[in-house]
Formats: sequence, C-alpha cells, structure tokens
Amino acid sequence: MSRLTIPARDDVPDASKPILDAVQKQLGVVPNMFGLIAASPAVLQGFTSNNGALAGTLDVKTRERIALAVAQVNDCDYCLSAHSYLGLNLAKITSEEIALNRKGRSGDAKADAAVRFAAKVVRERGKVSGGDIKAVRDAGFSDGQIVEIIAVAAENVFTNLLNVVAQTDIDFPVVHAAEAA
Repeated sequence: MSRLTIPARDDVPDASKPILDAVQKQLGVVPNMFGLIAASPAVLQGFTSNNGALAGTLDVKTRERIALAVAQVNDCDYCLSAHSYLGLNLAKITSEEIALNRKGRSGDAKADAAVRFAAKVVRERGKVSGGDIKAVRDAGFSDGQIVEIIAVAAENVFTNLLNVVAQTDIDFPVVHAAEAA
C-alpha cells in the first residue's frame, strides 16, 4: 500500500482536475503516479509541462530506453513496471531490448551511447568524463541532444524518487528492479 495518499480524482485540489482529465483523455487511464502528483497542483502542472516538452525531444524509443536504465539504477519498481509496459506497447521495444536497457545498454549502436550516458550521469550524479561526452557525440548526438538526454534522465530521477519514497501502488504489470533483467 502506498505510503502517500493517492487521492481519487474528485478528492484532488480543483487546479489538478483539468490536468488529470487531460491525462485520462490521452492515456485512457490515470496512472497512480499522476494521482499522487495531483496532490500538488504546482508539481502536477510542472511535471506534465516538462513531460510534454520532452515528448518533442529525441525519439520515443530512446526516451523509454533511458527511462528504463534510470529506473533500474534507482531501484524503482513502479517506474520499471510503467516503462516496461510503455516500452513494449507504445515504443514497440522488444523484451530483449528492455532487458539490455535495464543494464544501461541497447542493441542499437546510437541508442546504446545515449542509454550508457544517461545511466552514468545518474549513477555518477553528473560527474562524467570528457570521454563520456565524446562517446555520445561520436554516436551522432548534438550538444542540444546531449542536454535532452540529461533532461529525460533528470525527469525520470524525479519520478523514481517520488515513487520509491511513496511506495506507489503499481498499476502496471509488475517488474522488480531486484530481479535480473
């Protein structure tokens, strides 16, 4: 059971209701994480605005691969479950690729550079080497795209921390970080 209350839609602050309605319309459901965030209209607005902006960066497969790698680094079962589901069903990533992503890798050479870099940024709290940056550039990413990789990783760190602290009830097929990918 979640350690922080996940309010029903009617119980969230009024300012959160239209945002949750938009999430419902877009996804067909309001995942527990969004309900949890809705307790703070400012955080919900900031999160959904940031998430919407980042949806225009990189490509969906790369964003999901990064989310999986970061969730594994942070031992976040909720986010691993959500992004495994989204990876398979939205981004059309194979289960073999998801297993690699959880290890901070990818079977696609360009994506491998992005996923490795994102995982290292999170593990090392940003203390990466010039060689790490060169590897991402050499894979074909511009400096602007490197900023996007970091932004996607950072957004996922927020959701990982939130869900680990809250022990959010998982409303996706359950995946555990402790289980081998």
